[in-house]
Amino acid sequence: MSVIHIESTEQFKTEILESPRLSIVDFRAERCGPCRMLGPIMEQLANEHKDVTIAKVNVDEQRELANTFQVSSIPVVFFIKNGEVVDHVVGANPANVYKEKIAEHSAAAKEIAQV
Repeated sequence: MSVIHIESTEQFKTEILESPRLSIVDFRAERCGPCRMLGPIMEQLANEHKDVTIAKVNVDEQRELANTFQVSSIPVVFFIKNGEVVDHVVGANPANVYKEKIAEHSAAAKEIAQV
């Protein structure tokens, strides 16, 4: 699966908030060096974790979404499950940071499903 580029609030609602899957949303801007460094990591995660939705939101184009999530610095990556933010990471980090969060929140989802 490839990274989804969110181009509207409605698309964000249908592809992220209404999805039962774990979603990783990278709030970024083209002008941001660390954001550009994070791009290949998000692509890698999308290729390795087919059960997770990976999306990018350009804060310059989607100011309403950035305001809704109170994005004050970029990049910031939100982990969203069942329409709720379950975690976030600020700044460009190594891939293993995001992989650990995926494992943590995927395991939590599996535990809930077994109850």
